[in-house]
Amino acid sequence: MNIFEALRESHELQRSLCRRLVRVKPAERDAVFLMLKVELEAHAAAEERFLYVPMLMTNPGLSSSRHALAEHHTIEELCEDLSVPDKRTADWLETAKRLSHKVHHHLREEERKFFQVAGKLISDADKRTLGRSYLKDLVHMRQHYAQAYKSLAVDRDGAVVMAGG
Repeated sequence: MNIFEALRESHELQRSLCRRLVRVKPAERDAVFLMLKVELEAHAAAEERFLYVPMLMTNPGLSSSRHALAEHHTIEELCEDLSVPDKRTADWLETAKRLSHKVHHHLREEERKFFQVAGKLISDADKRTLGRSYLKDLVHMRQHYAQAYKSLAVDRDGAVVMAGG
């Protein structure tokens, strides 16, 4: 699996969790939000290491990488805004919708623009190597971030799940 295929798998999971977050009953928001937050954090860490850093080393990839890093920061700030005890308010839901919109925008832009630039700059062999490294780091980072929440665990396949489920 190359880096772009691996990233798209995580992107689909993020899209799914975002859709669930804005549709789920208020009582279930905390669980879905924590799963999304862990996926976003783990994905960003691994993606920045194994795609953005190599792209930052090239002149054509510099601007795109900086833009993508800025969007990761905005997503992180929205997650912080949502990390409050009471997730039943209308304000919380509006912020969750902004997060979902930002995540969808970022993923679409990344897949349609950034991947095109990166695909031309990274060799096929490096794409495969980076894909393996990204996947290994993604699972490690999911474990790292999930352990902060007693309600979450990482299963044998490396997916974030509710503890005991």
